[in-house]
Amino acid sequence: MRQVVILGSTGSIGTQAIEVISARRDRFEVIGLAAGGSNVELLVDQARALRPAVVAVADANLADRVAEQLAGIEIWAGPDAATRLAAIPCDVVLNGITGAAGLEPTLATLAAGTTLALANKESLVIGGRLVTDAAAPGQIVAVDSEHSAFAQALRAGRAEEVRKLILTASGGPFRGWSRAQLRGVTPAQAMAHPTWSMGRVVTINSATLVNKGLELLEAGLLFGVDLDDIEVVVHPQSIVHSMVEFHDGSTIAQASPPDMRLPIALGLSWPDRLADAVQPCDWRTAATWTFEPLDAKVFPAVEIARRAGKAGGTAPAVFNAANEVCVDAFCAGDLAFSGIVEVVGAVLEAHLTQAEGQSLSVASVLAADAAARVAAAQRIKEC
Repeated sequence: MRQVVILGSTGSIGTQAIEVISARRDRFEVIGLAAGGSNVELLVDQARALRPAVVAVADANLADRVAEQLAGIEIWAGPDAATRLAAIPCDVVLNGITGAAGLEPTLATLAAGTTLALANKESLVIGGRLVTDAAAPGQIVAVDSEHSAFAQALRAGRAEEVRKLILTASGGPFRGWSRAQLRGVTPAQAMAHPTWSMGRVVTINSATLVNKGLELLEAGLLFGVDLDDIEVVVHPQSIVHSMVEFHDGSTIAQASPPDMRLPIALGLSWPDRLADAVQPCDWRTAATWTFEPLDAKVFPAVEIARRAGKAGGTAPAVFNAANEVCVDAFCAGDLAFSGIVEVVGAVLEAHLTQAEGQSLSVASVLAADAAARVAAAQRIKEC
């Protein structure tokens, strides 16, 4: 029986994790749930069904409302509630928080020596070596479908035999569009992902390909691969979740239907597999899988992310923070879709012209994050 804490329980990853766990109550016990507070009703329903020892809610104003509906369950509230919860004794913490807010819970999990099932790629991207240096070997287990695919495929050979990682991308809803066409994209169009059902930020990021840039940085950090040895290829069917090319010319691909319950289940049970986590591919039905190069001129987000990763330091935090502000502005109607990556690139370039002059720390990352948000907001006003 594995004891599990779920951070971001009411989000896309959290709800699917609970679905996986609820079908296997003999394998998992949820002892803590954390959520921001935007969906109190769902959080209360989850807690009533799972009966965790602790429920954490980031919005302190909701503490009494949650507590009165969950007699016998301890309620923690406030912006540090998820970080406190991440540090309690358990077997696995699933970090499904969205955005930079996941950094401190990630570090708290690692400091506690607990296995971290990481769906919050932003915490690894912005924390960089702060996170990887804090982790014991094998302590971080990837939950993103692409990184779970890498982890599975890498079992086929030794690290020194790897030539490159091949990161697949669906291409999003605007694959094949021109830059001119992207200027008129609406939030509703950007939210209509052709393959995956995800939260707002990840869905918009998938449409701009910013999400693939974040995944590129995450892959480099997780697997110790140079960023120049990670190639992004467009695979619209989203069946091959990523591939590893070995130096003898062999390529190992991980294939499964586009269902996040598989990497979530593997993240919770790693290195073991859970039987029947999802239905496998139907090999009796004819199907076509296609692969094509990414059009970096129309979708430059991946190369901007690669530049941030090569610069290191707090540059990835700047990339991520500026993007979060731009996504909010786009959804509010204050920024064109094409302006998201344009502003992110401009904020990053301005940052790179400044000598940082300080070592990487939680404080420097959070300071860079805050400064990038201000800079992005100012550039949005000027658009």
